[in-house]
Amino acid sequence: MHILSENIALPGDTVDLPDSEYNFGFADASRFLHAFLASLSVIIVSELGDKTFFIAAIMAMKNSRTVVFVAAMLALVIMTILASAFGAAITVIPRQYIHYSSIALFVVFGLKMLKEAYDMSPDEAKEEYENVQSSLEKRDAALSTGRSEQVITTEDPETGLVKSVTPVPIMTKIRRKMLQFVSLIFIETFTMIFLAEWGDRSQISTVILAAREDVVGVALGSLSGHFLCTGLAVLGGRVVAQLISVKTVTYVGGIVFLICATVAYVTG
Repeated sequence: MHILSENIALPGDTVDLPDSEYNFGFADASRFLHAFLASLSVIIVSELGDKTFFIAAIMAMKNSRTVVFVAAMLALVIMTILASAFGAAITVIPRQYIHYSSIALFVVFGLKMLKEAYDMSPDEAKEEYENVQSSLEKRDAALSTGRSEQVITTEDPETGLVKSVTPVPIMTKIRRKMLQFVSLIFIETFTMIFLAEWGDRSQISTVILAAREDVVGVALGSLSGHFLCTGLAVLGGRVVAQLISVKTVTYVGGIVFLICATVAYVTG
């Protein structure tokens, strides 16, 4: 009996995929990798030696490193998701407008960073570290001292006794409620990092990249960059502040932004 076996794949045989499917998969992987590396490099050069870097570093020196790292990363994760989602949402705008706007913003960021690097002193990292530390110390002193609270006196109509009541601000009530679930250090770190990142260059860059690149690759690249920078800040922020040259990092950052603009212009 004759059996037809031309279409049966035996073990060890290679199965050829259609060229269209292979090219489609390769294009997706290439687009994802390009978005991942672009966002990773932009975040690193933007965040290394930035204000949020030193906030995490100083908070980790005085408190639990784990708590500070988790709080900082939670703030950065939320910020990255919001920026990526907003970048994906504005893709409804015609592609050519997004394309040329992103190029223009990359050029502006690049030139601005080069100008900042040119004006920086060689000890910029130490100065930034000391400024952030001084700001946090003043903030802690203000919280510990507290402002003079207004005392309201009331008279009980039945007994005639005068009672003194100190009004509690609404934010104090909210903080006390939150302290039942998480520590004060966690709340403070999360709040400071979130507010410092809002409208920052790294956030705007994430929005731009998410609007023109693979949004998943951009989000993962940004999160990886934040993870590396925050981890470095928490583990050895003081040492990094003494060793790195923010001037050099800023020069490199400006060049990276200009490269991104050039690549975007050439690739179209």
